[in-house]
Amino acid sequence: MSLSIELKKAFTISIPILMGYIVLGFAFGLLITSFGYAWYIAVLMSVFIYAGALQFVAINFFSVKAGYVDIAIASWFVNIRQSFYGLSLLKKFKNSGKLKPYLIFSLTDEVYALLTTIKEDNSINKKYFYFYLGLLSQIYWIIGTIAGSFVGSFTKFDTAGLEFSLTALFVVLCIEQYKNLKNIYPFLIGLFASIFSLIFIPSDKMLIVSIFISLLMLLFFRKKVEIG
Repeated sequence: MSLSIELKKAFTISIPILMGYIVLGFAFGLLITSFGYAWYIAVLMSVFIYAGALQFVAINFFSVKAGYVDIAIASWFVNIRQSFYGLSLLKKFKNSGKLKPYLIFSLTDEVYALLTTIKEDNSINKKYFYFYLGLLSQIYWIIGTIAGSFVGSFTKFDTAGLEFSLTALFVVLCIEQYKNLKNIYPFLIGLFASIFSLIFIPSDKMLIVSIFISLLMLLFFRKKVEIG
């Protein structure tokens, strides 16, 4: 079977990510250059780090000259969520062979959202489809980063609020998840865990605590979550 079929399907499926990542990558490139950093720093980060939210957070690390230990700890807390939802993809990635390291590297929240909502297509080579989906998504992000850093290198204007673009994409994907699942319980659990952590937990530990609370509640209300 021609691999172009997998590539074509991956492109079609990834169009929502294309629309979001071009804008988000642009915002990231624009923000980092607004802090006086060279355009290629933004591009290198999008190629070798490629961690969406963490890249935006890294800008603040740079601005306050944070230490390596602080950066490592904060990065772990920001990305620990991927350790949890990545476990659900072990079966999908089982037979991906040499492509598996890149599939893991390119797994973002948005790619995960697509992989867990699209219908299985047994007529295609799945490992190449997963690979192209991850690769195309990173390419979209890199293109946006290049464009944003280029514009930011030659134009100066107020970038306040641009970091909210990542949150906006998460909201859209959450809505799409609900449309596919038609189950309100996981979203109510996530909402409760987030609000509780926001009120009672220090901001630097809020993310990991809200994830643990969500997991415990999902296990406790497992039957309702599965039935919907």
